Amino acid sequence: MDTAKITELLKAHSSGDLQALDELMPLVYKQLRKMAHYRLLGERPGHTLNTTDLVHEAYLKLVQFNRINWENRSHFYGMASQIMRNILVDYAVKKKAQKRGGDRQRVTLGKQNLATEINLHDILSIHQALEQLAKIDERQVRVVECRFFGGMTLKETAEALDISTATVSRDWKMARAWLNRELAGSQTN
Repeated sequence: MDTAKITELLKAHSSGDLQALDELMPLVYKQLRKMAHYRLLGERPGHTLNTTDLVHEAYLKLVQFNRINWENRSHFYGMASQIMRNILVDYAVKKKAQKRGGDRQRVTLGKQNLATEINLHDILSIHQALEQLAKIDERQVRVVECRFFGGMTLKETAEALDISTATVSRDWKMARAWLNRELAGSQTN
């Protein structure tokens, strides 16, 4: 029931109905918090962005997209995942500019590191590697954004990207392998 209502409100917002946002927020807030919380589990302790801050920043950016023709709630959540990634990358860039260097640790993309600490350098390394991957396969980048940055399941990612779960699984494996190789190479440089 909420799924249809969310889609209806997103389409109303796209059509210029600003009141649709007032109804939309309570329906999507819980899922956005879940996504943000899951993503922030991987950040260092004492990270100054908390779950609420990340949700609010992402939501404010999402609602500015009043010209987007939202297909459904999965499209919305997929975009939310991408925006959360961008917010964390922007945050890391600002922090790195303030404090050069820091401890470096090897990062591999897999289930085990989804809930481990990642420092600012690693976020930037992942971001740069994703920019390179986007030149090869944009869809794999979207899968990484949904899975790694958004904490989405294979099924949720498939819905968000409107592709099959098997395709998500295959892209996730390929992207992880490619990114792990790239990140390992950047660690030795």
